[in-house]
Amino acid sequence: MTTSLEPAWVGLVDDAAIFPPGDEPLHEATAAYVARSAEDGAELIGTFVLRDTDLPLVRGFGGRLSVVVTGGAGQVAGPAGLCARLGLTLAGLEIALRDLDDLVGNARRVVAALDDARSTGQLADEVAAFVELPHVASTGSWLAAADEVAAAGLGLKFRTGGLEASAFPAAHALAGWIDAALDRETAFKCTAGLHHAVRHTTTEGFDEPVDQHGFLNVLVATRLLFDGAGVPAAVEALEQRDGVALAEEARALDLAGARRWFTSFGSCDVAQPLADLRELELAR
Repeated sequence: MTTSLEPAWVGLVDDAAIFPPGDEPLHEATAAYVARSAEDGAELIGTFVLRDTDLPLVRGFGGRLSVVVTGGAGQVAGPAGLCARLGLTLAGLEIALRDLDDLVGNARRVVAALDDARSTGQLADEVAAFVELPHVASTGSWLAAADEVAAAGLGLKFRTGGLEASAFPAAHALAGWIDAALDRETAFKCTAGLHHAVRHTTTEGFDEPVDQHGFLNVLVATRLLFDGAGVPAAVEALEQRDGVALAEEARALDLAGARRWFTSFGSCDVAQPLADLRELELAR
């Protein structure tokens, strides 16, 4: 079996196996990450995602880590210093804005904390930082917060699913978020709900049918928006449920170039994305 992946897929999935609904035990998840072979999709996997509170439990882990900051701006520097002391490779920090009444102020506090951590040498310049904006419409305050993030050279993080139906943004909302990131020339990553390549409806784990986004839909929509196709075309791409048609469109686009903007997505299931790509004949 040929296992070398096209550039569009390399490092696309961040291993978030310990997060819901997977909830894999931490040491089992880290062992699986390290042991994964090329045939099992090692090239597809980027960083291992964990909470800052998990760091003392993975001392000496050899993989690249994306650390989710569980507190506010004041806790930004701590994980970086702890990684250094524990011999861990910190590849990225992820922090959510939680002050819905003052998104812009919250964004500024996070930016200031990250700037301070870098200036004091606690956080290396090469460590990527992504700021998660809340799951609300692209209002004035939301866009202003995105401005603060972009002006600081940070990335955006979008939540594309969760344990409740309300956590899945509508296609027009997600298209608006992506368009806002591209308008600001800002990279973004996604988290939750993108286990499959193609948009579909499921009732598994939910009391009602839920429309789940596909990671291939998101990548195609990103490319179309970057090429100037407009938000309606991106919404159409996000709503495409025909996997064969979507894969055909994907082959005609420079998706590797789109990865400059859509850097990765976190998934608690790292086997399914590769299986879907192989089923669509986009990977072998």
